[in-house]
Amino acid sequence: MTVLVTGAAKRIGRSIALRLAEDGHRVLIHFHGSRAEAERTALDCGGAPLFQANLENVAEIVRMFERIGETEGKLDALVANAARFTEFDPLEITESEWDFIHSVNLKATFFCCQQAAKRILATAGEGRIVTLSSMGGLRPWPRHAHYCASKAGVVHMTRALAVAWAPRISVNSVAPGVIPYGEETKEDVAALIRRTPAGRAGTGEEVAGAVSYFLNASSFITGQILAVDGGLTQK
Repeated sequence: MTVLVTGAAKRIGRSIALRLAEDGHRVLIHFHGSRAEAERTALDCGGAPLFQANLENVAEIVRMFERIGETEGKLDALVANAARFTEFDPLEITESEWDFIHSVNLKATFFCCQQAAKRILATAGEGRIVTLSSMGGLRPWPRHAHYCASKAGVVHMTRALAVAWAPRISVNSVAPGVIPYGEETKEDVAALIRRTPAGRAGTGEEVAGAVSYFLNASSFITGQILAVDGGLTQK
C-alpha cells in the first residue's frame, strides 16, 4: 500500500511513518519547513520519497498530489496528520491566530482528503484515509477554544466523508490524548497525565498503532473515532 503521511518529519507524524514502513507499506513523507528532520525520517523509512508543500495554500496541496501521481502512479491511502497547536485566552484570540490554526488543522486536512480521494476513486481498488483529530476535539479545553473547534471539525468532517466516499474509501480518525514531546514539565500537561486513568502519558508509537489498525482494518469499519488517550475522555 502506498501511503502519504502529512507532517511526517517529526513528533507523531514521524512515529506514524516509521510504523507504516515497518508494516511494509510504501510511505511518502510530506513536510513543509523541517527538511533535515524529514530527510532523517525518510532515511529511517528505508529511503522514502519526500514531498514538500505549504498546506496553508490549496494550490500547493494540489501540486503535491499531482507530483505524487507523476512519480508514484497511484496512492492507496492518506494519513492526514499535519497540525498546529497554540494556547490563548479565548478573549484574546485574533483573526490571524484563529486562521493560523484552522488553515492547517481543518482546511488543509479537508483538501488533502479531497485530493487523495480523487486519486483513489480514479482507480479500481479500495482506499483508506485516516485523519488525526484530538482529545481537544472531544472535550473542551478553555485556553484552546480555537484548536478545539478545529479538531471537532475534523471529527465531524471525518464522519461526513466516510458517508460521502463509501463504499470505496473508508475514512476514520485517531484522537490522541496526552502525547508529550519535551513538555512533561508543563503543569497543565502534568495535570492531564495525573488525571489519565492509565496512569501515564501516551506515546507516538501507540498513536501509530491505531493508525496502522485503520489502514489494515476491514472497509466495513468507517466513520469511527478512536481515542488513544488512556481513558482520559471517559472522565
